[in-house]
Amino acid sequence: MVDVALDCVALLPVDAAGLLLSDQRGALQVASSSTEQVHLLELLQLQADEGPCPDCFRTSRQVAVPDLREVTDWPRFGAHTQAAGFRSVYALPLRLRAETIGALNLFGGRPGPLSADELRIAQALADVATTGILHERAVRHREVLAEQLQTALNIRVITEQAKGVLAERGRLDLAHTFDLLRGHARSNNHGTTTADSLLRPLPRHTTS
Repeated sequence: MVDVALDCVALLPVDAAGLLLSDQRGALQVASSSTEQVHLLELLQLQADEGPCPDCFRTSRQVAVPDLREVTDWPRFGAHTQAAGFRSVYALPLRLRAETIGALNLFGGRPGPLSADELRIAQALADVATTGILHERAVRHREVLAEQLQTALNIRVITEQAKGVLAERGRLDLAHTFDLLRGHARSNNHGTTTADSLLRPLPRHTTS
């Protein structure tokens, strides 16, 4: 994601760039920036809840400010951004269909608009970044699901083994052994996920 910010600076007539992404709760977080100065400005936007990126994220629309001196909607952001030497700012949504996952911020050292072609290039970079980020999240989600499934299967194997041991030692039917396991785990504040809690402390039962 750092590459996206650097690519914007290399390909467009801007002096710096930053990227904000939403987390699982939908709150924006600073993901990358081309300079430490921009990183601080991005943090300011989040803390003050004002600036082009929050507005862009909420509306899923581009925000163009060719001259920061003419903007009064973001007093803190505007003052700090100009003090940092920037005179123009743009925000472009990281959006795929109906889902917006963040915003790309572009900073210029001089006032003046980006051309229509430059804005198309900037949006194309934002779109490519969005596709890559969503793909990465989907892969991570599948990996988490796979791990959860494997854990569930492991627990099932352990439980079945424990049931078999109890059934053989106590000469019990399998339904009764599962009730014993569950009752023992609950009475000792343990889950049924470890062999120790399933096997070691259980009382030995015999039939009359």
